[in-house]
Amino acid sequence: MKNYKPTEKIDIRDILDNIENYRPRRRGWAWRKSVPDLEMGGHYFSDCSAPLKNGIGIPSAVSYFENLDPQPVESITTEIASGRFEDDIRRMRMSAWHGADHIMVIRTAGQSHFDGLIEGTPQGIGGIPITRKQVRCHRKALDFIEDEVGRSINYHSYISGVAGPEIAVMFAEEGVNGAHQDPQYNVLYRNINMIRSFVDAAESKVIMTWADIAQIDGAHNANATARDAWKVMPELIVQHSINALFSEKAGMKKENICLSTVPPSTAPVPAFKYDLPYAVALRDFCGEYKMRAQQNTKYITSSSREATVTHVLNMMISKLTHADIQSTITPDEGRNVPWHIYNIEACDTAKQTLVALDGILDMVGIKEDGYLPREVRELKERAVLYLEELIEAGGYFEAVEKGFFVDSGKYPERNGDGIGRKIDGGIGAGTVFKRDADYMAPVTAHFGYNNVAQYDPGAVSSPASLIDGCTFEKPEKIIFIDELDESDNVNVRMKEADQYRNSRLIKPEMEWLADGTVVLEIFLPTDKKTAEFAAIEIAAKMNMIDPEVIHAEMLHPSEGTRIQVKGKVDISVDLDTLKIPDEPVILTDEELWAAIDKNPLKVVAATIGEDEHSVGLREVIDIKHGGIEKWGIEVEYLGTSCPIEKLVDAAIETNADAILASTIISHDDIHYKNMKKIHDLCVEKGVREKLLILCGGTQVINELAVKTGIDAGFGRGSRGKHVATFLVKNRK
Repeated sequence: MKNYKPTEKIDIRDILDNIENYRPRRRGWAWRKSVPDLEMGGHYFSDCSAPLKNGIGIPSAVSYFENLDPQPVESITTEIASGRFEDDIRRMRMSAWHGADHIMVIRTAGQSHFDGLIEGTPQGIGGIPITRKQVRCHRKALDFIEDEVGRSINYHSYISGVAGPEIAVMFAEEGVNGAHQDPQYNVLYRNINMIRSFVDAAESKVIMTWADIAQIDGAHNANATARDAWKVMPELIVQHSINALFSEKAGMKKENICLSTVPPSTAPVPAFKYDLPYAVALRDFCGEYKMRAQQNTKYITSSSREATVTHVLNMMISKLTHADIQSTITPDEGRNVPWHIYNIEACDTAKQTLVALDGILDMVGIKEDGYLPREVRELKERAVLYLEELIEAGGYFEAVEKGFFVDSGKYPERNGDGIGRKIDGGIGAGTVFKRDADYMAPVTAHFGYNNVAQYDPGAVSSPASLIDGCTFEKPEKIIFIDELDESDNVNVRMKEADQYRNSRLIKPEMEWLADGTVVLEIFLPTDKKTAEFAAIEIAAKMNMIDPEVIHAEMLHPSEGTRIQVKGKVDISVDLDTLKIPDEPVILTDEELWAAIDKNPLKVVAATIGEDEHSVGLREVIDIKHGGIEKWGIEVEYLGTSCPIEKLVDAAIETNADAILASTIISHDDIHYKNMKKIHDLCVEKGVREKLLILCGGTQVINELAVKTGIDAGFGRGSRGKHVATFLVKNRK
């Protein structure tokens, strides 16, 4: 595979080329390593890891801090569910540049308990097919992406359900680094027979151990399923403990056993009163294992703002206690639109929050008396009692059959509405058989007795030596079967959008290349129900195809509603015909100092009209903000709400070279109207030819500003150096 420049798109055909002969270059999970007292951009970080070779910081980093992009010590997860592995790869690359090093590809329920063909036809709707080709292409692409960002990236999917060991074998062969594996999840939430689930899990865990695959459990699904999630905290601790110890007994290293812990509540309830004691109690009990912190998704609505706040508050828990992996889900899970932008937004949210909280435990600490330790102790006592009763009931299987789990009561309270499963029922019931006396399995990482000593006593520790190595030692023995579906395979899908692939023709997209998806944000001055239907009508009149309301938020019962609509547009843009103005050349500090020292400049500046905003203009003029005073430009500042005539008169009286007018308010295009008034007044007073007129504000567009007669407009993101450069280059 070629080495792509950052300015080059990955060609998916390059990844597909010779894929049948690809071999993963590493196996095992890679943890980030802390860099104590890391210095970046003149700042010191105590909880960060090595920076990326190539990456993109959060927007403020790009705008204000020269792309300062410190990386938290916690691994950051992004969950990708585009449904097309060729588009997953593009999103993986974007996510890695924004700090993700744990790429988790979500499958459907059907694929979570895949019981059949490992290669070939996808099963289920949505998600992605769990085929060898998909896994292999992902891992091959991630090899390149690792080199591009300069950091190991962990690839993750699911080993669960019926036929879990088959998936585990394939993942071990293909270099998968992390996987969900928890037989309790399969029993409780997929109704897989409990005996079959635990037997499959035993085999899967041993295979994962050989491949050094990090395991994440599924206990957090209890609080996603419970009627009142904050009541299942003792049960969560018990579920985590059962799977963690099971994995350890199967031979898995403790550092590869990760608990998927989720704060069980969220605002508007007093979330920290539930969530922090639970986090402390769980870490007290299971602190020898790794913690994978995930945000609470049970209460996510279609508001991405609300979900993002939950994400941030949950990460506060991570920093106050401990997390090795910080999951992000997407901030938009509540409306099930797994798009590029939300993966990136979630990574940026995690990175921004974790870095902002850098070193917090050096400044604050968990109280050792009062409410918190009392709640922690009570939770631990309830968990111990829960486990004791489970043992008294006859063990885990009997407890499940009696409906112990995901009851709506806080243990020991029970309301009789727990999930009940039959020991001899569920998917895969009756499919576990006792091995024959002469059963032999000459393969690596097999759970149980391989029975190979009768053929070669020396093979007991290496059963695969009897067959000159199995696929783990000899990957050339793997038989690669390509996709079998004639209508839904990567080549057919790529052909559909071929004109947009590595070409100069682009089309809007959110999930798949050239899918045409767009999002429309609308405010409508009516009630919520009416607004939803009105929004669909508006979108249809804008020629949006299949418009659908994905978020409706009442701002007032009668005064208005916020609506977000998604749909598709059949619009393309040929980049070769696009007229893009050249980036303005910005003079260096030395060039500006020299030019202004030779020919001094004086300006008058003010926020005009009825506008009281001053911060933006002060940043452009004040020396402490890197404003134009830095290079010796003399500024006469007239303050805010300055009448236009006063501004022009001041320019005349001080013999200024230029007028700088700030105008933030834009209602009724008042900002452009005021610009024209400045121009017209300068003409009327006979000084237009002597003065430069520069106007700026967050809503100013240069092309529209110039049409009013002024010399230049400076919009969002403009800085003192932009204004100073224009003044020097265009002085009258």
